[in-house]
Amino acid sequence: MFSNLIVGASASYLGDSLFVLVVFIILVALVGKFAFGPVSKMMQERSNKITNDLDSAAQSREDAAKLAAQRATELKSSKSEAVEIVNTAKQNGEKQREGMVTLAQEEVQTLKQNAKKDIEQSRLDALNSARDDVAQLSIEIASKLIKKELSVTDQKSLINSYIEGLDKQNETR
Repeated sequence: MFSNLIVGASASYLGDSLFVLVVFIILVALVGKFAFGPVSKMMQERSNKITNDLDSAAQSREDAAKLAAQRATELKSSKSEAVEIVNTAKQNGEKQREGMVTLAQEEVQTLKQNAKKDIEQSRLDALNSARDDVAQLSIEIASKLIKKELSVTDQKSLINSYIEGLDKQNETR
């Protein structure tokens, strides 16, 4: 009896083991079909996403480094352009200042020359007017002294001799 029990137990143990084995295989097949595929797919997608994110981060770092280098270059370029603009503005300002000074000096020279000409003309006009006045006075005085009117040629010769006398007096002074 005990042997039947042991054999029976062994048969039942073997039957249970076969049942458990079949259920395990079915369960593994079901898990493989329904769970392992999606989990494996999800893990692969996650792995791909992480790889893409790492590649994207590396690319972003490279782009940031390139952009920083480009900005540094542009900053240096803009600084040199600013210095160049300031220097050009200074040069243009200096040229304009020199042009204005030259123009002002030319205007001053022109004004001086015109003033000298005007002064000389005024002096000549004053001398001529004074000569005419002196000549007229001389004629009147001479007329009164002589009590007669002189002819035009006599007047001119008298005036010229009087003026020559005045010129000689001015030269001796």
